[in-house]
Amino acid sequence: MSEQQDKTAPPASEAVDKAVEPSTETTAAPAPVPEAQPEQKTPVEPAPAQEATPSTTTPAAESAAPEATAPEATEPAAAAAPAPEEQNKEDDKPVADEKPEYLAKNPALSQFFDRLPSILSSSGHDEMWGVPLKHDSADVPTVNVLIKFLRANEGNAKLAEEQLTKALQWRKQMNPSALVESGRFNASKFGGLGYLTTYQQADGKELVVTWNIYGAVKSIDDTFGDMDEFVKWRVALMELAVQELKLAQATSVLDYDGEDPYQMVQVHDYLNLSFLRLNPNLRAATKKTIDVFTTAYPELLREKFFVNVPTIMGWMFAAMKVFLSKNTTRKFHPISNGANLAREFNAPVKENLPKAYGGNGPALQESARTVKLEESAPAPAEVSAPEQEKEAPKEAEAPKEEPKQEEPPKAEAAVTAQETPVAGEAK
Repeated sequence: MSEQQDKTAPPASEAVDKAVEPSTETTAAPAPVPEAQPEQKTPVEPAPAQEATPSTTTPAAESAAPEATAPEATEPAAAAAPAPEEQNKEDDKPVADEKPEYLAKNPALSQFFDRLPSILSSSGHDEMWGVPLKHDSADVPTVNVLIKFLRANEGNAKLAEEQLTKALQWRKQMNPSALVESGRFNASKFGGLGYLTTYQQADGKELVVTWNIYGAVKSIDDTFGDMDEFVKWRVALMELAVQELKLAQATSVLDYDGEDPYQMVQVHDYLNLSFLRLNPNLRAATKKTIDVFTTAYPELLREKFFVNVPTIMGWMFAAMKVFLSKNTTRKFHPISNGANLAREFNAPVKENLPKAYGGNGPALQESARTVKLEESAPAPAEVSAPEQEKEAPKEAEAPKEEPKQEEPPKAEAAVTAQETPVAGEAK
């Protein structure tokens, strides 16, 4: 009888009593049970019973069942049961707490974020748009970059990983930040083609606008003939605009399905460009630029306006639809008359646009920024010419040949001075 009383007095739950004690013993122990229960249930049972009953009744019964043949083992089994439960609860809570809400609610973003160390390792580069990418869920700029790449791939984490890897590899090779800081571009080829402006909006935020005025092109072959040089110039202009977005200074994570404040507006002006319609260099440069920008600059475009578009340029829009996603092409807005561009914006942006585009602001070449240009390409010939002239009297045949060598550089310098009045931005 003493062994039976000991068994019935300290059980952690009724389920353990039923599983361990035979039915023949429960009928023989009704009298002593009331004496043992008041003494032991008061100090022991309240805390364990509340924890064990809702979540571990079945596991306790299962763990106690095989030990029914060993009466001495039943008490340790019942006493040890709450310990692993409490440890499991404590282990689970930190894992849930470590994941921010924006990762917990978006499994694709969480998966993409978890793959970031592998992406950085395989690409050998960790900088994107001026943001040092870190495997730290609390680093807001990093998370925002990942959200942009994930959006560009319609929530597909695998495709987003592939694109980010390619973009990082491209940045490592191209070093676009250096193009902005130390790059120098020939003014005779790119002068007046690209500009950057920022306008204060009604809500106090800045609107970044890049401009490409292709009407400033004087020589198609010079501007678009060297495709790599053109792409570098275009990238430098884009990076200049990206710096204005201040992605590295972000303090709040983007709402994946909400509005993105880290985007720019682009304006392409095709006034007087009908002669470009069939040029193979322009087509090749357009295709190459679209390919680079689609990979390396996703989700940075809010709206894109094509103004003064000649009808013959329809081929260009058809090409863009082939290479770009529907989510991107829906942001494209062709406008036949550039003076109507201001209608697309609210005050005060509308008022501050250049007069040529329906606003009351100054012309682009008077107020906008651009990449670093130099006219040093023809300059060396002009500098060396006087030195050759000084040496010319010493040789009888030199004066006859030098004028022919000097005239082309002077002509190029004159053209350079005339090629810089207009501004714009290419893509």
